[in-house]
Amino acid sequence: MNEGDLASRTDMLSKVPEVTLWFWIAKIFATTLGETGGDAVSMTWLGETTASAGQNGINGYLVGTAVFGLTLVVLVALQMKARGYHAWLYWLTIIASTTAGTTLADYCTRSLSIGYTGGSAMLLALVLASLAAWKAVEGHISSSHVESGRAELFYWVTITFSQTLGTALGDWAADSGGMGYAGGAALFGSLIALVALTHFATRINHTILFWAAFILTRPLGATVGDFFDKPFTKGGLNLSRPVATAALALAIALIVLLTPRYKAPHKQA
Repeated sequence: MNEGDLASRTDMLSKVPEVTLWFWIAKIFATTLGETGGDAVSMTWLGETTASAGQNGINGYLVGTAVFGLTLVVLVALQMKARGYHAWLYWLTIIASTTAGTTLADYCTRSLSIGYTGGSAMLLALVLASLAAWKAVEGHISSSHVESGRAELFYWVTITFSQTLGTALGDWAADSGGMGYAGGAALFGSLIALVALTHFATRINHTILFWAAFILTRPLGATVGDFFDKPFTKGGLNLSRPVATAALALAIALIVLLTPRYKAPHKQA
């Protein structure tokens, strides 16, 4: 197989986008959308009381998790079936994972009453277990070259666990940590900046730093999303959840449309 054939084959198989500044901007928008979109379904449409207390036998967080979870399963199946990287499909799957993570984290920490600390600890263990299993089965953990079906499955499982963990961490910082939504956003934004600095200034494994940043973007999005849509009495701006969700979806769509080089990377020799 010559070099041109190898490059063509890699473009066909690689399923993830190039990790650039635009990737992280879109990821933060997607995680914020996950918070506002998840809350719109589980709390606004089904009602705040129904979501938390299971009024009339209906738990809004559980219903939201079922809706977004089923959507996520369908999109992951389409993603795995696709022959190469497709921007719209990839980002729809990311959004589905972050909305499912929002409602699942809320169900675990609130409806199951294990609290933000217990939920964060449990979900961190799941993320680490997923990465360890990925490493044991595939022999490596790559954030830029996801080609085999097994690697892709591990990729999306790890992403979903990390999105759920990030939601619990954001709620823990804002509520249990007493930082509020703006304080929580400042904390996680600073931590992401520290990870970026470490990426450029040290030789620490970039895959580890990628997953650290990936996890931290979720609580950043969670606290920013809560700051947008929570009522004034809880420290938020009381913006409409559906309107905020639509605005964030439009921002992500513009990023995908206006960045023609936003594509899957070539495999390194």
